[in-house]
Amino acid sequence: MQDQRVALITGANQGIGLQVAHDLAAHGLTVLVGSRTLAKGETAAQGVGKAAHAIQLDVTDHASIAAAADRIRTDFGRLDILINNAAISNTSKQDGMSVEEYAKLTRPSNISFEELRAIWETNVFGVLAVYQAMLPLLREAPDARIVNVSSGAGSLTENANPAARYRSSFGPGYSASKTALNALTLAMAIELEETRIKVNAVSPGFIGTNLNNYAGTGTVEEGAREIVRVALLGSESPTGTFTRATAAVIPW
Repeated sequence: MQDQRVALITGANQGIGLQVAHDLAAHGLTVLVGSRTLAKGETAAQGVGKAAHAIQLDVTDHASIAAAADRIRTDFGRLDILINNAAISNTSKQDGMSVEEYAKLTRPSNISFEELRAIWETNVFGVLAVYQAMLPLLREAPDARIVNVSSGAGSLTENANPAARYRSSFGPGYSASKTALNALTLAMAIELEETRIKVNAVSPGFIGTNLNNYAGTGTVEEGAREIVRVALLGSESPTGTFTRATAAVIPW
């Protein structure tokens, strides 16, 4: 196992994260299925196959993150790829409520601070906490990669365009949390630009998952494709990029 690359995926017990685990295992990597609930992670890992191992990891719990980093070092001895996939879109959206209806309840003028803090705790602060805990392991890898799973919904440039398709849904919750994640991605890339660690953001697209109550139009296979491509790029690949499917660049 010491010669086999190891990838950690947060929020990998379902949806796009689980598909990324399947795809990376198919490329010969050892895959660590991060899951808030260990039992769900173990079930998911069994479905991926022998190359997958469950890791209890709650990105909002610093003790959980530290324990995961310790286990990776002890049991696997290395970490080559970190995919920050865990995210939430809301905590209060009711069943049957459309994205547009939820957006009206979470404008800057009326979103609850409880809702805002919960979303940012996972989507922004959780990513930074995992980054800080896993960075010592990644620094020891010969050619490490960090992929932050973002969203085109967080593009300030696209949402500043009055003709943007989802502009009316841009708000301080999920969308702005992805804007902040993009800023973190760039900050990480700048910090590590003198190393062999590449940091990039990827938008999987509007994929039907639990994140959006399966309202998305794309499949998890489609959503995982660009994440896997960027995670497996060679040593001469760029850092500090933001792309979507077909490697199309998204403006910040």
